[in-house]
Amino acid sequence: MTERIWTAALIVIGDEILSGRTHDKNIAQVASWLQVQGIRLAEVRVVADVEEHIVTAVNALRAANDYLFTTGGIGPTHDDITVDAVSRALGVEVVIHPEARAILERYYADKPGGLTDARLRMARVPQGAELIPNRMSGAPGIKIGNVHLMAGVPHITAGMLDALTGTLEGGAPLKSETMGCWTAESEVADLLRQVEQAHEACQIGSYPFFREGRIGANFVIRSTDADALAACAHDLRNGLADAGFPPVAGGI
Repeated sequence: MTERIWTAALIVIGDEILSGRTHDKNIAQVASWLQVQGIRLAEVRVVADVEEHIVTAVNALRAANDYLFTTGGIGPTHDDITVDAVSRALGVEVVIHPEARAILERYYADKPGGLTDARLRMARVPQGAELIPNRMSGAPGIKIGNVHLMAGVPHITAGMLDALTGTLEGGAPLKSETMGCWTAESEVADLLRQVEQAHEACQIGSYPFFREGRIGANFVIRSTDADALAACAHDLRNGLADAGFPPVAGGI
């Protein structure tokens, strides 16, 4: 029986990402975290701070995947509209979550200005939502159905992911092995295809590079089955060596 594959999508929200002012770091850390949970990151979209665009992306991706994550747009400023957009997508009202308000009251009790109206915006959630703990800056993330709203700041996102660890149902974690060699992809394309076809439980990704005046490629084999992974790696390693391209374990 084919093992069930659990999938997730990620929406990265923010004009600053699209303009290049901010370089996103959340895609890699969300993908890595999901892999450990046994969940595949199937799609990523970067969306501007436009409510209609966020609504469209949320409704498309939450329906197509087991889980949907968003990063960005849940802060205290006027352009933080993720909560409004997700509420609209789900057809629910925006409300002040009493526990979130209490968390923010405690967090800002000894800070200048206290809990201002702007800061209280971070207690707004889609009606019926639960909170994702945030030990870094007080303002919690939000979970409603299969949708998870997280901060855009990477170290805060990391803390929210840590709080979610072990709470989502997934399949077997995806394992991988990397090897590399000094060759053009075109020289070994047939070999890669043949090895992958011979090992149905594995996928092989090829990642070319140009370095030190030479062309090379790293090959990443992925599988949820450790034995299948080992067998595939063995055949690819031998195939590359026989073709005159001795591979380097771990990649080049």
